[in-house]
Amino acid sequence: MDNLLDHPLIEQRYFFPRKGFFADPFWVDVDGARLACSYHEINPEAKTLVHFHGNGEIVDDWRGDFVTLINQMGCNCLLAELRGYGQSSGQAQLGKMISDVVPTIEALKCNAQDLIFFGRSVGSIFALEAAARFPDAAGLVLESAIADVFERLLLRVHPDELNVDLATLRNVVDQQLNHQRKIALFKGDLLVLHSVHDGLVDVSHGQRLYDWATTRKTIKLFDRGDHNSIMMVNAREYFACLENFIRSLDSSG
Repeated sequence: MDNLLDHPLIEQRYFFPRKGFFADPFWVDVDGARLACSYHEINPEAKTLVHFHGNGEIVDDWRGDFVTLINQMGCNCLLAELRGYGQSSGQAQLGKMISDVVPTIEALKCNAQDLIFFGRSVGSIFALEAAARFPDAAGLVLESAIADVFERLLLRVHPDELNVDLATLRNVVDQQLNHQRKIALFKGDLLVLHSVHDGLVDVSHGQRLYDWATTRKTIKLFDRGDHNSIMMVNAREYFACLENFIRSLDSSG
């Protein structure tokens, strides 16, 4: 196998794709697949927020109110779809999904300084890859995000099941998914959003990501909500934090 992260067991236990449908996707051609993203432009001169959803979600879940609010904040919005999810072709293979990040961003034909990356839950893996590959982007938002992917994978898969030892798996993850190294490369501003009652991805992950960042950064820890209800339960404050962050990018940039 070319990439251990593409192993079928990781695909089966860590990703939960489902089909969806909406008209006129923003198609992105990647190696061996076609991604059905959703692009909502209000002004070609505006910044564009690129949103990477969680492993049990699809782009269809985010079309509507979320996009409307992002547009009202003065940003275009790209809802990035993952291979194997929604209307996209391909399989949900982690190694290939990481490789899809750059062509997804490049399809926008935007200057890096006009981009804001947003990663929710497992989507933070792809947002952090984007941040490392486009370190001059304006901003990075990490919501309910993952600091240590190795730790998360071990909850679902034992190295023996992948026919490797623990050290080999750790080395592969470190080479491709070292979030401490990736966030240190990023030069833009950072916003971390996390619930202190997150029972799936402990709040310590958000705190670690915040601590590792070396640029202008903000962290907001919510007392209400959990991993999947953080936005809904805290909607007013959640979107106020996000809007303040986006407005601050305009004033600093």
